Amino acid sequence: MRLRRRRFIPSCSSRRRVNEDDIFWTQRKDDDKLAWSQNFAQVTSELLQCFSNAMVGPKSWIGGLFNNKLFGGGKTSDNTVNQVQEARLQQLQERINMPFDETRLDHQASLLALWKLAFPNVPLSGFISEQWKEMGWQGCNPATDFRGCGFIALENLLFFAKSYPACFFRLLFKKGGKRAEWEYPFAVAGINVTFMLIQMLDMSTGKPKGRPATNFVRILGEDENAFDILFCVAFAMMDAQWLAIKASYMDFNDVLRTTRIQLERELCLEDVKSISDIPAFDLLFR
Repeated sequence: MRLRRRRFIPSCSSRRRVNEDDIFWTQRKDDDKLAWSQNFAQVTSELLQCFSNAMVGPKSWIGGLFNNKLFGGGKTSDNTVNQVQEARLQQLQERINMPFDETRLDHQASLLALWKLAFPNVPLSGFISEQWKEMGWQGCNPATDFRGCGFIALENLLFFAKSYPACFFRLLFKKGGKRAEWEYPFAVAGINVTFMLIQMLDMSTGKPKGRPATNFVRILGEDENAFDILFCVAFAMMDAQWLAIKASYMDFNDVLRTTRIQLERELCLEDVKSISDIPAFDLLFR
């Protein structure tokens, strides 16, 4: 049962006390607001410090963490897809849907080309060989590792080796930083990075949604190699995160998850017009 609030009309003798009460509670309310504002500023500062310590690479994006511009406030993203973007998106989805076929000569040639780029002075004994494990494949036949992704994962690795060879070799041979006794396998990690990007950008659905995905489609319209470059950035970001937390083999999934979160945030930055505008892009040249 809802109680009706009785109307209170102060008498002349009680009016002074009522006014004093109003003054007291008004002052109390102002004090509470000031205290809350100070506490919020302190909490915000602590949260920014936590994110700064947890993430790797340039921290220029952190300032926008509590800014509406980062998570869709302010101006809304234009989700309209023009003809160029639509055509390149269709091409990318066709690449994603292409499985790796070890019976195809062109797929075999691409895999052998990756070996020659990685180990130019080491002859490969055969298409099925123990040597593949040196690159970070799980077994003697790399074809078995593509079942969870497709031919695009191999294309990404080839693009990485050709476009950013210094970074490619640094990650392949684990040259940078203090490494764990049990390191992540390079080639298989690359396949996982490709798969993570496909999920993050909603490429498997054919209808990218969310700000990171729609921003990427806009970037793709300006650069047809955007997905391959983003793969290189994501791989370098994952390795940097791996070193930052001193990860070991069992931490790989957590590192990949953190990498995705950071990459999504950087793709949401308003001033990102190309992959090279992403703060983590600089990791390719360390």
